[in-house]
Amino acid sequence: MDYSFLQHYWWFLICLIGGLFAFLLFVQGGQSMLFSLAKEEKERMILVNALGRKWEYTYTTLVTFGGALFASFPLFYSTSFGGAYWVWMAILLCFVIQAVSYEYQSKPGNTYGKTTYRSFLFINGLLGTFLVGAALATFFTGSDFTVNKGNLTDIANPIISRWGTEWHGLEALAEPRCWLLGLTVFFLARTLACLFFVNRLADETLVNRSRKFLLYNSIPFVVFFLAFVIWTFLAKGYAVDPVTKVVELVQYKYFLNMVEMPIVGIVFLVGVLLVLFGIGKTLLSKEFSKGIWFSGIGTVLTVCMLLLVTGFNNTAYYPSATDLQSSLTIENSSSSEFTLTVMSIVSILIPFVLAYIFYAWNALEKKRLKAEDLKDDGHVY
Repeated sequence: MDYSFLQHYWWFLICLIGGLFAFLLFVQGGQSMLFSLAKEEKERMILVNALGRKWEYTYTTLVTFGGALFASFPLFYSTSFGGAYWVWMAILLCFVIQAVSYEYQSKPGNTYGKTTYRSFLFINGLLGTFLVGAALATFFTGSDFTVNKGNLTDIANPIISRWGTEWHGLEALAEPRCWLLGLTVFFLARTLACLFFVNRLADETLVNRSRKFLLYNSIPFVVFFLAFVIWTFLAKGYAVDPVTKVVELVQYKYFLNMVEMPIVGIVFLVGVLLVLFGIGKTLLSKEFSKGIWFSGIGTVLTVCMLLLVTGFNNTAYYPSATDLQSSLTIENSSSSEFTLTVMSIVSILIPFVLAYIFYAWNALEKKRLKAEDLKDDGHVY
């Protein structure tokens, strides 16, 4: 395992975690429908408790994603989290109020009432998903920053990365492609939530309504997803010369990455087909309820491959639209070889962690959820 292998290995792991996070955003998608899919208090209680058994998975995966980036690619962490901090702070705030809402909405002496905390859950479902998508879109569109490692020798001001605007990340909202991916993630989360409800709920009214909402949300999801992918594949990408390490704009770069890395391209197509199959089969067959697993696996594969092409095949995964040569690659922004080696040894434990998550998931989902189950449950949100 040489240094280059370790850098690519850790970028793959981060992309995989990103794919898992995208799938688990069905929790946020469900929260965004608490006041539309559910029409009365009993139905909202069912939805909140169905989602409440899963919210920690999403939160933990987000923290793991950030932690893995910090440990393996610290220059990205300092550049993006230290520069585009308004976006990241907004995302973190959305997820903090989610955690607070689940834990306190049913506590005795709740001053603010359930509706207030459920409104926080709605905000997390709306803004949390959109902002995550908009932030990830900058991996393709570029951001306004410069990097100068020589500043480390400046005792008075040893700042490596500088952000170009006072908006500190919010300027991404002026980029149409960021809106496209933000809306894609938002409607994907709602689509997956509908599939989850169809699979896990025993309330026939909610299940039938979820199938209708699946149609309403899957159509805009497909439209925004295709618009983003087609635009990105036709646009210029940030290529890195393997010899000189000079960054330059290359037409169709991300599409060429899919072609030049056929395994990545094939897995991407398989992922897209799985997502569409899970949606289509659920819409066409009232007896089919396992669409969440097909679309969920497809989401993980699709998102993972999309993130891979931003860093593999001599590509700058976090490009600078201000100064091309400041763009971050998996080579110029990674931790030391020793650090990556030690982390790689620890990563052997990942399959065991996934096995535990699978076990815990099944333990909590032995039967479909209905209102009567909440009376006998030891913990009700």
